[in-house]
Amino acid sequence: MVSMPPLHDIAHLAHVELRTPVPEQSLEFFTSYLGLSVTGSAGDSVFLHAWDDYEQTTIKLTAHATSGVGRTNLRAASPDALERRVKEIQASGRGVGWADGDPGYGPTYVFTDPDGHELGLYYESAWYSPPAGQVPALKNQAAAYPAHGVPVRRLDHINYLGAEVVPNRDYLVDALGAMVTEQIVLDDGTTAGSWTTFTNKGYDAVYTRDWTGTAGRLHHIAFAVDSREGILRAADLALDHDVFIETGPHKHAIQQTFFLYVYEPGGNRIELCNAGARLVFAPDWRPLNWTEAERAKGQAWGLKTIESFHTHGTPPVA
Repeated sequence: MVSMPPLHDIAHLAHVELRTPVPEQSLEFFTSYLGLSVTGSAGDSVFLHAWDDYEQTTIKLTAHATSGVGRTNLRAASPDALERRVKEIQASGRGVGWADGDPGYGPTYVFTDPDGHELGLYYESAWYSPPAGQVPALKNQAAAYPAHGVPVRRLDHINYLGAEVVPNRDYLVDALGAMVTEQIVLDDGTTAGSWTTFTNKGYDAVYTRDWTGTAGRLHHIAFAVDSREGILRAADLALDHDVFIETGPHKHAIQQTFFLYVYEPGGNRIELCNAGARLVFAPDWRPLNWTEAERAKGQAWGLKTIESFHTHGTPPVA
């Protein structure tokens, strides 16, 4: 199997809405532990910014009856790219329609993937302007390096749970121009996980199979940390901040990401990963398939995948 190279009509994964039933505790996690800053609020939502995100918002944290993911926003590469992708989305029958963007963002076309996750696509965006005290010494970064928390540099990727992987994977490829880089293929031929990219990163969006068969859930969102040493520091900080560590620090076999998984107070799984993860330059990249036997070996250095990695997702189901 040879993948078409990414179309590059999608510039990057932009900002994600995360839902929490305990908004005050979750806000403390994102600001004190991860080192994000508050840029504003609207209704039940607070807007948060990672220090090197050139856009206004990295995470939209919304008070909700339960945990999980709201809208995932993607930035188009140009006005023409936005128009092209909207036409493809409309032709797929999965378009919802145009909506006002979040503060600092222009018109956003809302749609869903086959699993029901809500996404938004926009182009117009106001760049982040750091307030006094956050102006960087180096003008090629968005804000000054925070003196507290991990701190995370930017949003890296999102991993959805899907009742089925293939329809969602194919939708990203066909409607949005993504490229498949790696997959888990079981002995019976079922695709249990698929890693896709819109850029030259190894992956931007992942779908893994939801063992409950439930649609529309979240496995995790991931933030980039500058180095492996930064992730080790994040593990130590987790102890001081009473943050639950699910697994890691360790190294994935798939994509070779150095990782730490924690839970924020609302129950959503958060990954911290190294910012220097693998890049894919080959225009004729061949997706790598991992077998059941290979996955049974665990992570890259032999750490077995813990059971909760297969069972925990948000929102929770009975």
